[in-house]
Amino acid sequence: MSLATLAIDGPLATLTLNRPEARNALSVELLAALHDRVDELQARCTPCAEQTDSGPHVCIVTGAGKALCAGMDLKAVLGNSDLARRLLLSLAELTYKLRRLPCVTVASVHGPAIGGGCGLVTVCDLAVTFADNKMGFPEVDLGVCPAVVGPWLVRKIGAGRARRVLLSGGLLSGREAEALGIVNHCVATAEDVHPAAMDIATRLASGSAAALRATKNLLNDLDGSNDWDVLEAAANLSADVLNTPETQAMLRAKLQGKSS
Repeated sequence: MSLATLAIDGPLATLTLNRPEARNALSVELLAALHDRVDELQARCTPCAEQTDSGPHVCIVTGAGKALCAGMDLKAVLGNSDLARRLLLSLAELTYKLRRLPCVTVASVHGPAIGGGCGLVTVCDLAVTFADNKMGFPEVDLGVCPAVVGPWLVRKIGAGRARRVLLSGGLLSGREAEALGIVNHCVATAEDVHPAAMDIATRLASGSAAALRATKNLLNDLDGSNDWDVLEAAANLSADVLNTPETQAMLRAKLQGKSS
């Protein structure tokens, strides 16, 4: 069973994180599968000279099971500094690829999106969730620096709001995430999320892929989304903090507390 799946139906694509037993936590293996699927989608979206509107126009990003993504698989990186750095750099590269896809991305956030999972939401062009969902960036509560998601959150909601969200830690409701601009649409229940995301995707897909692609490329240029150096530096900063003895001890205590 693949840890990430890609389904394409004409102008619509759906990218699914498929590790439901772990609430789609971002392991090295899941990230590798996501890289493969996003590379495949990139190839399918890239137009040929004869068919400038060929391939998917819009991609819905979602997760199997009850969560979109519980964030980084912290248990896997305890005591393993090389793996921690590799995972964070892989996540940074994945966000870069997602943002630079020619098609518009719509996050269908039907369940919790935490840490790096909420970072994936901010990378998508549009996002839908429900009022009582749990979202946010609790990294500082765990002694972790949310550097990889920082650049995307600043671009999404502005520097002042991002400063408040990332330094405060904790979680937000879906309603609060909409008020901050982390998501663009908030519906009543989890069951309403995917139909709402599909409505948005279908409407967008009815237009010109070339126009959507050109507009997205322009916006990426304007907001600095094409700057890989910032993301690489952020991933290394996050890894440096994560690999300190203080953070490792805090994480170990937090994770052991959850399992007891």
